[in-house]
Amino acid sequence: MTNQGIAALIAAVVLGGLIVFQVLLALGVPWGKAAWGGQHPGALPANLRWGSAAAAVVLGFAMWMVLARAGWVAPGSDALWVKIVTWIFTAYFAFNVVMNVLSTSAIEKAIMTPASAILVIGLVLVSLL
Repeated sequence: MTNQGIAALIAAVVLGGLIVFQVLLALGVPWGKAAWGGQHPGALPANLRWGSAAAAVVLGFAMWMVLARAGWVAPGSDALWVKIVTWIFTAYFAFNVVMNVLSTSAIEKAIMTPASAILVIGLVLVSLL
C-alpha cells in the first residue's frame, strides 16, 4: 500500500467514526456534552440533532472524496473537481481544529481536536501524494 493509500485509509476510518458519532447524536444518544460546543448535556435539542444528521452526510461526502482522491472509488483521483473538493475539506477540517480548541467542552477538545487534526494531516497527504 502506498503512503497515499495509508493516509486515505486512516482518514476514512476517522471519518467513519465521526459519521457514526453524528448519526448517534441525531438519534438522540445523550452525548451532547461532546459535540456542538458541549452546551447540551444529554441528548441534543431537535435543531442540533438535525445538524448532526446533516454533518453525517457531509462527513460521508468527505469520506467519498478521500477514497476517490486515493483512486479507490469513482470518479478517481484524476478528476479535477475531486482534487478541489479534497482541498476544501482540508480547509474545513483545519477550521474544525481551531473551533474544537476553542470549545468550552473538555471532552470535545479531547476527542474532536485530535480527530480533526488527523483528518487535516491525512487530507494533505492524500492531496499531495
